[in-house]
Amino acid sequence: MAYDATKLKDWQISEAAEQNMPMPDEWREKLNLQKDEVIPYGRLCKVDFMKVVDRLKDRPDGKYIEVTAITPTPLGEGKTTTSMGLLEGMGKRGWNVGGCIRQPSGGPTMNIKGTAAGGGNALLIPMTEFSMGLTGDINDIMNAHNLAMVALTSRMQHERNYNDEELTKRTRMRRLNVDPTKVEMGWIIDFCAQSLRNIVIGLGGRMDGYTMQSRFGIAVSSELMAMLSIVTDLADLRKRMDNITVAFDRDGKAVTTGDLEVGGAMTAWMVNTINPTLMCTVEYQPCLVHAGPFANIAVGQSSIIGDRIGLKMFDYHVTESGFAADIGFEKFWNVKSRLSGLKPHVSVLTTTIRALKMHGGGPTVVAGRPLPESYTKEDLGLLEKGLPNMLHHINTIRASGINPVVCINGFHTDTKDEIAMVRKAAEAAGARCALSEHWLKGGDGALELADTVKEACEEKSEFKFLYPMDMKLRERVENIARVVYGADGVSWTADAEAKAKMLESDPKYDDYATMMVKTHLSLSHDPSLKGVPKGWTLPIRDVLIYSGAKFLCPCAGTISLMPGTSSDPAFRRVDVDTKTGKVEGLF
Repeated sequence: MAYDATKLKDWQISEAAEQNMPMPDEWREKLNLQKDEVIPYGRLCKVDFMKVVDRLKDRPDGKYIEVTAITPTPLGEGKTTTSMGLLEGMGKRGWNVGGCIRQPSGGPTMNIKGTAAGGGNALLIPMTEFSMGLTGDINDIMNAHNLAMVALTSRMQHERNYNDEELTKRTRMRRLNVDPTKVEMGWIIDFCAQSLRNIVIGLGGRMDGYTMQSRFGIAVSSELMAMLSIVTDLADLRKRMDNITVAFDRDGKAVTTGDLEVGGAMTAWMVNTINPTLMCTVEYQPCLVHAGPFANIAVGQSSIIGDRIGLKMFDYHVTESGFAADIGFEKFWNVKSRLSGLKPHVSVLTTTIRALKMHGGGPTVVAGRPLPESYTKEDLGLLEKGLPNMLHHINTIRASGINPVVCINGFHTDTKDEIAMVRKAAEAAGARCALSEHWLKGGDGALELADTVKEACEEKSEFKFLYPMDMKLRERVENIARVVYGADGVSWTADAEAKAKMLESDPKYDDYATMMVKTHLSLSHDPSLKGVPKGWTLPIRDVLIYSGAKFLCPCAGTISLMPGTSSDPAFRRVDVDTKTGKVEGLF
């Protein structure tokens, strides 16, 4: 029975569904897990990754389903809602299905984006835990990351205060000669705090640290979070932990976490994070939650570990990629799948009539403000003009060898003629298409989507990467820009090109993944350019190096690692019922 999503808030739906939510012991029985494979955390639990994968190593993998989207409005087009709806629809059919999605950051939760738990009757529960720290992974990552900065800044202070003989006696380490103007890392906190983007630390006397400029980023932008999403096991995480570049010395040589001898302690903080948390939809289909990296500067996916477990536990495993197909699917395709060795069977392209109208030239959409009437009334002309954006993303997915399923994420304002127009265009482009009303009806509203995805899973595909690993960095960027973004080519600033040439000439970087950095609000680098921009060139201004994650990040435009809190943030509406202790107002 679906809840009345037109009258109830998401937190109210979650609260009602939680009354019958399986507890850890019930999950163990329901999912045929061994007693020592479930790690209880109150009414939640983690799944012991190594034990489950080892026990099920001979079990064939299930079908691997990825969920992505067209270029969104600032409101988002419902990838998580679609993922939850697909789980519910397949569950209604009686199929063994589960999924894995990213953990939300406290920054967006308390700002304007919300918790990214889905919505309506396609919602992940319990919503309060999901929104407010879950089983502690982000907190552990913050501690591990900030410990690296503690190690660096204290080291800089000691090197300033003591001569070589005293330094060696006190630290048993050589002098690192860190250049204070070339510190790569900053501190992290899990809120959107624009006042911490640029700071000065170490004010005071000789014993109060090292005075220098510094900064904070939001927790999910940490390289440690990126590493958690792509490591294959704890040993892989520990190996990478010593290779993180925290700064450069005065001769230009990298100073790493290994040089600071802090990698072991950082890994100790993160031991808890290696195991995914088990949650469920409001209809009680299981869904793992693991990792939560930035999608526009890191891989933007739930973890390889989560997908490895899910493919062993479920006949159908659903995973979600951040942002649209030009960012999320491209990184899933060419980075995550390459690193994991796992090949997807189908990709679901989440599409809304609202977003297509925006791409057709509709009025500006602003988060927190009412939608202009163009988006709530039938306008076939505006919709038709926006269809090329969907067709572009279909072609991107097909370039990987996968034939996508277009999911029309239905809104109550969509008309039959509008739905028919989108369906006709998608099918003419060679894609399957399904209307899904999971937000309103839950699994009953997602049966067409479930059937269509199952059918697509049975179709043979020839999955292939866009470029080989032996292709040089600038050639990779050119391929991505032309094929995925639709650019005419790439331009490099002099500094960025010099850096790219240096990286290409050093064999150490040959196996580094190419992790593009650009806006998610356009196929181009300019968020104001909607639809399918023509006649443009992708400008690259820098290449960031993440040596622990092994990412090279070509930057098209400026990306801030610390978002700002809006003038009307969500925290104004969050409170606690003092009689029951329950959190209210999350969305």
